[in-house]
Amino acid sequence: MLAPLLLDTCAAIWLSETQTLAEEATIALEECYDAGAAVYVSPITAWEIGLLISRGRLSILVKPQLWFRQLLDVLNFRIADMSPEVLIASSFLPGTPPRDPADRIMAATAREYGYVLITRDQPLLEYAARGHIRALAC
Repeated sequence: MLAPLLLDTCAAIWLSETQTLAEEATIALEECYDAGAAVYVSPITAWEIGLLISRGRLSILVKPQLWFRQLLDVLNFRIADMSPEVLIASSFLPGTPPRDPADRIMAATAREYGYVLITRDQPLLEYAARGHIRALAC
């Protein structure tokens, strides 16, 4: 069975802008679409998008709320559950997890639900290389 994918914020941005992803990530996304498997986006991505825009690090032509809604509607992604259990688990990740709170939430979400995280974030990729989550570089 194909593992569902979880997009890190950078991957969601790149897909919304039709940027080219790494081959392995592209293949995984295509396999998910072909199999009808889910691709998830964390609610923390909405928060990160808002921060990026408010700090002038991301420029989009629509309101952030509309951008996020279009990401879900146009690309047919699902919102990952961000339960209190996941949020608490992000404080107790094994090993040496990333320090960034959003990255910790992404890692905890991937662990809790068995998602493969698509990211370019080096701390998350290193955390995956140590066997704590499954991840693909984008």
